[in-house]
Amino acid sequence: MSVRIYSGPHSDRGGGPAGWLKALPWVFVGLTIFGQIIWVLANGNTRVALTALTVTTFFLASVTHAFLNRGSAWAAAYTSITLAFGWLIEVLGTTTQFPFGDYSYTDALGPAVLGVPILIPMAWSMMAYPCLLAAQRLSNSALSTVMLAGWLLAAWDLFLDPQMVGEGYWTWNVIGWELPGIDGIPLQNFLGWLLSALVLMAILDRLPRKVANDSVPNTMLIWMFASNVFANLVFFGRPTVAIWGGVCMGLVVVPWMWRLWSQPRW
Repeated sequence: MSVRIYSGPHSDRGGGPAGWLKALPWVFVGLTIFGQIIWVLANGNTRVALTALTVTTFFLASVTHAFLNRGSAWAAAYTSITLAFGWLIEVLGTTTQFPFGDYSYTDALGPAVLGVPILIPMAWSMMAYPCLLAAQRLSNSALSTVMLAGWLLAAWDLFLDPQMVGEGYWTWNVIGWELPGIDGIPLQNFLGWLLSALVLMAILDRLPRKVANDSVPNTMLIWMFASNVFANLVFFGRPTVAIWGGVCMGLVVVPWMWRLWSQPRW
């Protein structure tokens, strides 16, 4: 009897980190969740500072986990792709109104490059990581992985945009068609997010797939899903945002959570 082991580019098993380094991504997870809880209770400049803090810690949670579990080359490629894509698509958006519509950033989020705050590409990068891994957990097909991951990342913006526009971090100059119950955000923005997310995920899915302990990105995805639904229902007074975001993200998150529970890897 022979045992055949496939070692192609999409089935590499990532080596696990050793010692205290294992805890580093969890430290950033804890800081992110704690900061986002405090954000809801804060106001004014404190919220701005907490926004910067939690984007940074979430970004570091994703990057350090990728580095420790998927290797330095994978992490460097992932980080470079997501940061460059996030910045370029936002520069394109603010200068040409494609693909998101006519919008502009205020100076609330701090330093910017060509009108795009440096926190914005970090936000693209931080959330793309758990979305990509969730889709890969559900599908071995490149096409369906890209569709699922792109949909999931775009659905997250159903929560993000109403919250950030409400804080005055960016403004829309032209609204046009809107999703029912999500006022002040053009429908074009969400369609633009879907298009952009699909392109980004098509690029990211070309990176080697590596099986690893993904408890860190899994925790962050579940937290972002559940906390946004809860916060919009209870604290922000936006039940329709909770429904839109909960349903659209849930189309991927719920079957993914079932897969995690029914077919655990670790």
